[in-house]
Amino acid sequence: MNQAANIISPSAGSVTDGVREVLRLEAFAIMAGATTVYFVSGGNPWLYAILFFTPDLSFAAYALDARLGAIVYNTVHSYISAILLAGAGWLLGIDLLWQIALILTAHAGFDRSLGYGLKYASAFSHTHLGVIGKRN
Repeated sequence: MNQAANIISPSAGSVTDGVREVLRLEAFAIMAGATTVYFVSGGNPWLYAILFFTPDLSFAAYALDARLGAIVYNTVHSYISAILLAGAGWLLGIDLLWQIALILTAHAGFDRSLGYGLKYASAFSHTHLGVIGKRN
């Protein structure tokens, strides 16, 4: 089997049945937790409202190339990026960075709770949580 095909194929890693629902519920809990920590720690509601959907602008990279689009989208929507940003904020003593990291975490959790997972290069609708859009 072609190893490269496995990397971009939605069937290579997308989940089904009850596991998908558990991952979506888990993502909802992550969104709720990140949002709670943000506001309990004194986060600005306007900043949250303005930045919450900003990560979705990353899908514009799909206009250039599907592979590039998947890389950019996944980088922005990865919990790893949020953790690195939070760590940088903590190490540098810049509260705004970890607050943005909490918003990014909440957004990624929100998307995943709706079934919009990390993308495969084969198509925007191919995610690690399954295919999004119309079902045949």
